[in-house]
Amino acid sequence: MFAVIKTGGKQYSVAASDRLRVEKLAGEPGDMIEFNEVLMVGETVGNPHVEGAMVTAEIIEQGRARKVIAFKKRRRQNSRRKIGHRQHFTLVEIAEVLTDGAKPSKKAAAPKKEKPLEDKPVEKPAETAAPETGEDSSAPAALFTAPEGEPDDLKRISGVGPVLEKKLHAFGVTKFEQVAAFTKEDIDKLDEALSFKGRIERDEWTKQAAELAKSSD
Repeated sequence: MFAVIKTGGKQYSVAASDRLRVEKLAGEPGDMIEFNEVLMVGETVGNPHVEGAMVTAEIIEQGRARKVIAFKKRRRQNSRRKIGHRQHFTLVEIAEVLTDGAKPSKKAAAPKKEKPLEDKPVEKPAETAAPETGEDSSAPAALFTAPEGEPDDLKRISGVGPVLEKKLHAFGVTKFEQVAAFTKEDIDKLDEALSFKGRIERDEWTKQAAELAKSSD
């Protein structure tokens, strides 16, 4: 089932598992968000919105598009102006298209409540001292034994942001070599803990980590 949603002043036709870039939205990779401005679901057209319809999605990446150069010159006025701009975007993956007031299977994050938690400087040493607690209060104890040494910059893996990196540290995942050596059982265990629905294999984390481990040697 497909739907037409409106966000950032634009309309998008979407279906479950679709990935699309939209104008920047608040949140971090791994957060769930809701699109409530649903203009059409299947053959049902809204007036202007479809009552009781909602589309949920997971934030995959926060990024910026390629630079666009605007150059202006006024002839005989010795006037030139050059401006560069990189538009912010949010890459999302559609999770569910819901109708008739149905509730999402995974609750969307509230961005306004997350920002103060990330900005608190006192929480950072607490996470370092006790990483098994993680940033998510519902996170279980460490799933893996963290290797010795300084953690690698896991944010270099595509789709891993600062918040997700902290969650991985909480689960005991800190090194590229560790991710590269994951077995199918390890991937399934971490995928279930993060509710990623197969994203680790889709984004080829093990392949990316193996290449990053070689380049860092």
